[in-house]
Amino acid sequence: MNPLEVVELMCPWCSEPISLTVDVTEPEQEYSEDCTVCCSPITVYVAVGTEGAPDVRVEREGG
Repeated sequence: MNPLEVVELMCPWCSEPISLTVDVTEPEQEYSEDCTVCCSPITVYVAVGTEGAPDVRVEREGG
């Protein structure tokens, strides 16, 4: 199993598609990252299921 997975999402600020690389070795994560398109801060929530597939959601940080 690859410890890193690429996930395609939409930025909650600019609604542009973005790619995030997430670490699937941790079952739950929460961290901040800047959108690669508009540079606005987003909060990333990752939950890894028993199958190893990440469930990722993003929200506006401070917005």
